[in-house]
Amino acid sequence: MHELGIMTSVMDSVQPVARESGAERLLKVTLRIGEMTEAIEDALQFAFDVLKEGDPFLADAVLEVRMVRSKSVCLDCGATFEHDRFHMFCPECDSFALQLLAGREMEVESIEVDLPEE
Repeated sequence: MHELGIMTSVMDSVQPVARESGAERLLKVTLRIGEMTEAIEDALQFAFDVLKEGDPFLADAVLEVRMVRSKSVCLDCGATFEHDRFHMFCPECDSFALQLLAGREMEVESIEVDLPEE
């Protein structure tokens, strides 16, 4: 389950940023994950829930995952198209000579925090 490793890295990167901003707690983490990473959304959610357990700073945090469809360009005919990870051939010319344009993303898109009122 590489989702636990992914979420561990996410939490290791967002917590210090949130704390350094003076936040009282982390409210939301939004991720963009490409379908070609083979990450499973439910497993990411499970890992997120496990990692935030017992930490009051993270207790109410929610995870939003935005899956990015795979998209390629055919190097033979130039067609651009979306596909899944099992059907990677050009729908125009049946070529397998493709360049992946989208679908390998794995990034923190945003975080929301609760800042103290001053």
